[in-house]
Amino acid sequence: MPAYDESRLHVVDHPLVQHKLSILRDKNTSTKDFRELVTELAIFEGYEALRDLPLEDVEIETPLEKMVAHKIAGKKIAIIPILRAGLGMVDGILSLVPSARVGHVGMYRDEETHEPVQYYCKFPPAIEERTCLIVDPMLATGGSLTAAIKFLRDAGVKDIRALTLVSCPEGVKAVLDYDPDVRLYTCVVDRQLNENAYILPGLGDAGDRIYGTK
Repeated sequence: MPAYDESRLHVVDHPLVQHKLSILRDKNTSTKDFRELVTELAIFEGYEALRDLPLEDVEIETPLEKMVAHKIAGKKIAIIPILRAGLGMVDGILSLVPSARVGHVGMYRDEETHEPVQYYCKFPPAIEERTCLIVDPMLATGGSLTAAIKFLRDAGVKDIRALTLVSCPEGVKAVLDYDPDVRLYTCVVDRQLNENAYILPGLGDAGDRIYGTK
């Protein structure tokens, strides 16, 4: 198994996550259920990825008395899905942070070289001031994710957190080796890639299963 910096890898292995992931993997799971599960798992990951958001004290009044409560201290969040499968995770994160802005990175995988080919990239204003969550259900070779990280670094982003549902050791190593500061969140690290750069045991093509295009 490839060696990588495990301190920047966060495996979200809550029992509910493992249960939902098992249903997600099943080839008999319907498109509707698959799409809903991707959203639910994104919520679990977003909760963990945003655990360290800073708080500030605010005075409020309950029905009984005044008190000092805590609110997020003006942190700006951007969600960056890698098209098209990453779109399936956006609503889950937005349910946690409705004020987050959404950018998009469009890439497809060359079937011969397995390398990412960019066809679209658009970020929200002041992207360099935001904590950016790159979302993509599958981390296989790491090519698309490292490319997205490069686009954000080139735009001046300092805080990048990558959220995937299923990863493999090769992809994890590629991402963590590429950027010494990025943090990676995933629900599971699977066994390996096959000769066609698909994750084993994996769950197939996430984009096809989310949109019913297989």
